[in-house]
This record gives sequence, C-alpha cells and structure tokens, in this order.
Amino acid sequence: MARPRVVIIGGGFGGLHAAKALARADVDVIVLDRRNHHVFQPLLYQVAAAALSPGDIAAPIRWILRRQRNVQVWLADVTRIDTARRVVRVADAPHEVPYDALIVAAGVTHSYFGHDDWHAHAPGLKTLEDALAIRSRVLTAFELAERESDPAIQRRLLTFVVVGGGPTGVELAGALAEISRHALVKDFRAIDPETARIILVEGGADVLQTYPEPLPAFARRALEQLGVAVWTGSPVTRIEAGRVHVGGDVIEAGTILWAAGVAASSLGASLGVPLDRAGRVIVNDDLTIPGHPEVSVIGDLALFRTADGGTLPGVAQVAMQQGAHAARGSLAALARQPRAPFRYRFYGNMATIGRNSAIGDFGWMRLKGYPAWLAWLFIHIVQLIGFRNRFSVLTQWAVSYMTYQRAVRLITGAARDDA
Repeated sequence: MARPRVVIIGGGFGGLHAAKALARADVDVIVLDRRNHHVFQPLLYQVAAAALSPGDIAAPIRWILRRQRNVQVWLADVTRIDTARRVVRVADAPHEVPYDALIVAAGVTHSYFGHDDWHAHAPGLKTLEDALAIRSRVLTAFELAERESDPAIQRRLLTFVVVGGGPTGVELAGALAEISRHALVKDFRAIDPETARIILVEGGADVLQTYPEPLPAFARRALEQLGVAVWTGSPVTRIEAGRVHVGGDVIEAGTILWAAGVAASSLGASLGVPLDRAGRVIVNDDLTIPGHPEVSVIGDLALFRTADGGTLPGVAQVAMQQGAHAARGSLAALARQPRAPFRYRFYGNMATIGRNSAIGDFGWMRLKGYPAWLAWLFIHIVQLIGFRNRFSVLTQWAVSYMTYQRAVRLITGAARDDA
C-alpha cells in the first residue's frame, strides 16, 4: 500500500519548516518550487546594496533537505490547485501532482495598488533577481553621473527615492546612504558620491509604524543622521521614468525603488475560498481552508486572525511556526484526527538602520542603537542556513565594518533602459 503523499508548495521559510517537521513521518513529501534555491530574505537588501553575494544568503533546496529520505524536491511552476480532485497543476510534465495533504506556502509578490505600470520604473525587492537588478541600477547611476557634464542631469542621477517606510524601505535607504557616504567616496573623480540624495517616502505618519514607540522615532533620527531625507505623510500619486509625484511635489530621481506593498500569490484564488483585499487566503484557526481539512495555507499567503481580532505580520518567524504546525496538522488529518488550533509565539521583530544602529522589539524588552545592532547581527548569523553561509557573511561583515568597503560592487545584467 502506497504511503500518503504530502505536497508542499514553496521552498521559503514556511515550506522548509513544514518539510523538516515531516522528517520522521511515514509519508512521502514532495516540495514544489519554481526556483531551486531557498533565499534568506531578511538579508536580501544586502545583496541589493552590494554588501553580500547571492550565494551568501541562498542555498539549494535539495541540499538543505538532502538528509530527508522521504522528501523529493521538484523544480516546478505551480499554476493552480484543484481541491475537488486533490491535485496540483504544474506548467511542465507531469501536469498534475496528486496529494493526500497539501501545504501551500507560495508567498507574495509586489503590489503597486492598481498601478502596475509603476513596476518598470520602481522595481521591488522579493527575489535574488530583484536584488541583482537593484544593485545594477544603483551602481550604474553613479557611473552615468561620473561622465555627465550637465549639473541638472547629474543631480537627478544621484537622487535615489525609496517608496515605503517599512523594514525593507528603511534598511534599503540606510544601506544606500552608507554606500554613497563610505563605500564609493574615493572611487570617482568627476563626482562626489557623498552629495547623493537619498529620500525615503512614506505615506503614513512615521516609518516602521508596526513597532512601538520610541523605536520609530529613533529610527527616523538615525536615518536623518545618515543623510537620508525622510518624507512622512507623503503618499505617492504617480511614478514615471525619472520622476516620483508625491502630492503636489515632483522628485526628479535617477533610481526609484519600491518597498511599499505586497500582493499574495495568485494560487490563493484557485482554492475557491474567501480572500482579503491583498489576495491572502482567510484561514481557519488551524491554518486550513473552509471545507478542506487536508489543505493548509501558511506564511505570507495566509491571513490568520488572532484572538484579539488582529492579524499576523508577514515575517519569517510566523512562516516558520506555521510551517511546523501545518505539518503536524497534516499528519493529524491523514490519521482522521482533529487538528489543533495554531498559537503564535512572538519572539521579537528587528530592523537595522545602518552601521551600529538598529531597533528591536521583543515584547518584554526594546532595544535601540548599538546593542540592538549587535543582537541583530547575532540573530541573523545564527538563522542563516549552512556553516559556509554563516562563515562567509560573518567574514564579509567584519571586513566591511573595518574598511567601510562593499564586497560586491559589480554591475551585471542588461544595461539600464531608463537612464
């Protein structure tokens, strides 16, 4: 008799933790992902900022799960889910993958709030490809400014706008300030990289609004000390090539980066269950969908309502906890036993602003400045997958800290078409 099959869609934090939780189970596990690697997304901005290489924060999914004999990893682009027939449709043969239990951890993509045409002018940061494209845009801007004789065009090329004051936007803005003030300061002859303008635009009242006071105020001051202009209460109304419209103001900018919103994977719509405005699946308290106890949705794709009526943030620790819980719930469903409700344990949120500066909210304790930065370094090193990645990142951070240099200032890929 064939063993039950658990299919996991997505090799991110949620999908990997679900697979690992099934290591000793008497089931066959298939992990489907359109890419062959797992990315440590909290450090993705450092690839975009030329501090780390892609290989420092990524690892092949097959390698991560190599010791699990009950796991197969398939490179596959999932197109839809047929819950009635209990099959997953993929783009390439075999076109259907049957399952006895399903865990959907497909994640999210960029959301431009109905203005998808903005994407061409303001790329977001979700994948390694995004990070490399942003790195090229940023470094190319300095190269183009070096050979430009018109001061107005030079000023536009050296203006960088980051839209969105959440953790990604804050970290990107801080990293851009450090590149221009330190890493590139002696590399050019015709321009002074320190004159680059970095503008962080946030539509809300403050940056990092999900953090409790006084952390957002500290983060804003730290950004301003780095030379970042922080515009709050400033919703973006239009983005076009080289221009950002903020209310009645127009910012001429050579590089525009998007960190303002996300939209759930389109796979959620194929489940035929209620979604929220961002396309996230509204899950039950045990992470299943209505009418299908064999299907779990986790991570950024899931909208989980807490006991107080709130929702969980789209961060790694939520996905990891939900992945392990969904795995246990899938085994319970296969054994025709009731599934336990999910209980989230908050271990803290952190964001780094720049050199020697970060913030951390651990519920019972709040950190800011240098102590928070040291804690951020330690936590991220520990959470990286594989000794090689940990050693490489730690070494590059140490060299960068001592020399102010960025390790990977390489321009790769196609040339900019919006210069």
